[in-house]
Amino acid sequence: MPELPEVQTIVNDLNKKVVDQQIIDFWSDWKKNVRPSFLKFKKKVSGAKILGVRRRGKHIVIDLGNKNSIIIHLKMSGHLLYKPTADSLQLTARRNFGSAKISSKNDYFEERVNQYVHHKFSLKSGATLEFSDMRKFGWLWVVATDEVENIKEIKKLGIDAMSENFSLKILKDILKRKVKSIIGIVLLDQGLIAGIGNIYRSEILFEAEVNPKRKILTLKEKEIEKIFKAINLILKKAVRMRGTSDVDYRDTEGKPGSFQNVLRVYGRDGERCLGCRGLVIREKLGQRSIFFCPKCQK
Repeated sequence: MPELPEVQTIVNDLNKKVVDQQIIDFWSDWKKNVRPSFLKFKKKVSGAKILGVRRRGKHIVIDLGNKNSIIIHLKMSGHLLYKPTADSLQLTARRNFGSAKISSKNDYFEERVNQYVHHKFSLKSGATLEFSDMRKFGWLWVVATDEVENIKEIKKLGIDAMSENFSLKILKDILKRKVKSIIGIVLLDQGLIAGIGNIYRSEILFEAEVNPKRKILTLKEKEIEKIFKAINLILKKAVRMRGTSDVDYRDTEGKPGSFQNVLRVYGRDGERCLGCRGLVIREKLGQRSIFFCPKCQK
């Protein structure tokens, strides 16, 4: 599932590409995941100007000029593809390469992972914003902008892991309320801290040298400080590297991220630890897999 860095990468891209553009049509062949209904959704978004794009946890929020907002959750395999017109691609090519003739075809769009388009926004510029989702779990919802924070999926979210308001004190306060819980489970609880998923949980706790199975009450103050620093370090680095494409995730150009190239424990079970050279192991924790080094993480 795309986590905070992947969703933030898409949001950053869309703010550069679709702001001030007008939606002229919407199509879907998987209407049951369009809320409140396909016809109501299409009516409320058609003709609307895009004002900006933001993130709430793992949700993408597209604010429109008609005081409505589109909320998108990518779920397991979803990603958004922005496909500009051929003319705009040629213009970019001329800017970057002078008079050289550059093909307008984006080969990344031809990859199989980008072929599962089930929802499509047509823009007045001729560009399209397409939702590719192999498993078809992702959903779209149009609501009044002033109601975004009140829908149940958003309202239940805890503080965002990359919010300016997320501080060491707030992390300590969260952990104090969960002293009998396990740190590896707490970090995945979106109602406490929004945005961290399975990939980054493993990487954060490896960076902090904390065993994911530790109970909160056993953590020392210095270990909590290391976890807080690791959250900031890992998430910011992953955003800079445009996310992790271990399976389906792609950015708005259909390209994979690159953080998978620097993963230190996630998906590396049975391989040598990059620290102590022991073996990275994989276990189930709260119905999800956790990857860690039992020697480096105490």
